[in-house]
Amino acid sequence: MNGGPSGFNNAPVTKTFVIACALFTVFFGIQGRSFKLGLSYQDIFRKLSIWKLIASVFAFSSTPELMFGLYLLYYFRVFERQIGSNKYSVFILFSIMVSFFFEVMALAVLKDPTANLLTSGPYGLIFASFVPFYFDIPVSTWFRIFGVRFSDKSFIYLAGLQLLLSSWKRSLLPGICGILAGSLYRLNIFRIRRVKFPEFVATFFSRLSWPSAGTPPTAPARNLAGNVPYTTRQVERTYPSATAPSAIEPPEDSIATLVSMGFDRNSARQALVHARNDINAATNILLEAQSH
Repeated sequence: MNGGPSGFNNAPVTKTFVIACALFTVFFGIQGRSFKLGLSYQDIFRKLSIWKLIASVFAFSSTPELMFGLYLLYYFRVFERQIGSNKYSVFILFSIMVSFFFEVMALAVLKDPTANLLTSGPYGLIFASFVPFYFDIPVSTWFRIFGVRFSDKSFIYLAGLQLLLSSWKRSLLPGICGILAGSLYRLNIFRIRRVKFPEFVATFFSRLSWPSAGTPPTAPARNLAGNVPYTTRQVERTYPSATAPSAIEPPEDSIATLVSMGFDRNSARQALVHARNDINAATNILLEAQSH
């Protein structure tokens, strides 16, 4: 299982966010200030520092956290491709702000003015993304290692667990707050899932994060639900019929799984036919069609 087509194709917001996290982490790491970025009760309620607040959103406090964090952010670019850059930008802003609110509430309850209780980094966004990952990304492969059963999603969960426990209490609290933020987004509180930024936001990030000399790709048209209306012709162009499609009718539950991810039913069926009923391959076909 992967996050769809390789690279940051059709995911300019994710690319910009990943680059920002890497640059902030390297910058403060060189200065030896990474471990000073964690927010505490004193920072929030006594001497709020705006630069520290902004830096704490992007900069990880250690190299291992940076590696696991960027890996997860890179994988979760699949959600930007699924709902579009303008809605994904809202998801990012909502996750960061709501998780920060929960973190402030937790600091107010704990009231420890001497310790840095919260590690730095985009924990709110990363762990908010685990909510749609759990509900919307299907398991396509099961396997056993030393008698223990794993799925192809297990590696993402393990990376998340490693990041969640990387600084113990300092990272555990932001991770939990991120999960709460993702849950509220999924519950569509205040109808947040319908909100999206204007189209120029996606264009801005495309130009900002894509340094090629050519014109940045135009975002595909989307329907009212925020999903790309695929056609059979698009799927066939993405997945040429050089390889004979399966003659077996795709299972209804596989079609339903792809539809629940936001894909059109007819396109989902066609992709499954060409992928020989491999739901993971069919998902990649549909994501490739979106990027064209």
